[in-house]
Amino acid sequence: MRFQEVEEGCIITLLQNVLSQLNHKFLVRPIEFEGMYRIEKGEYPVPAIREMLLNALIHRNYMGAHTQIRVYDDKMNVWNEGTLPEGLDLESLRHSHSSKPRNPIIADVCFKGGLIDAWGRGTIKIIETCKQAELPEPELIERDGGFLVTLFKFKNNLTEERLIKQGLNIRQIKAVLYAKENGKITNKEYQEINSVIRQTATRDLTELVEKYAIFVNVGKGAGSYYEIIDSIDS
Repeated sequence: MRFQEVEEGCIITLLQNVLSQLNHKFLVRPIEFEGMYRIEKGEYPVPAIREMLLNALIHRNYMGAHTQIRVYDDKMNVWNEGTLPEGLDLESLRHSHSSKPRNPIIADVCFKGGLIDAWGRGTIKIIETCKQAELPEPELIERDGGFLVTLFKFKNNLTEERLIKQGLNIRQIKAVLYAKENGKITNKEYQEINSVIRQTATRDLTELVEKYAIFVNVGKGAGSYYEIIDSIDS
């Protein structure tokens, strides 16, 4: 753990204070230049973070634990106590659905204050803004008696859990994690860590390049190796 902060206050000021805290201390803002002007771009889309915070504050069980925000090198998430209301499931959050706030008075104040709409579009906005920013689709799950929303950085969205969901076999998952750790992997290294022959390694690596678009083949001949595509731009 590098930093830990606590923010308290009314919901209106709390939202801005948390965003400021994230920007000043927890999130990196890569700098680019367009002509003579410096452009600072956030790691994650601000509208997505804003909706995550609003959803947590409006739908949280206030008799339970505090809303918790965690920022990692490769992702950030927001957790609030309180499961989904009856009649809503995780799949419905990806599409148009009815708004069922756990705290209707707080939701009404936020609506009248211009912070939210009344149509249950918060989770849809999170997904859409991440897609527009060319980031992976966020993960929305129920966990530990609460609701967890996770945003991923594109180049580091290669956790074992998500690789399994993509359909990679055990050998390929091991290779991707190896490449994340070491920066690259060769055909020979693939054979060694998986105890397979060259033909099997070549077939699996070719799938990681052509089917899953996770690896890119760099170089030719004996000196060639495989690298995670997004690490080239990092």
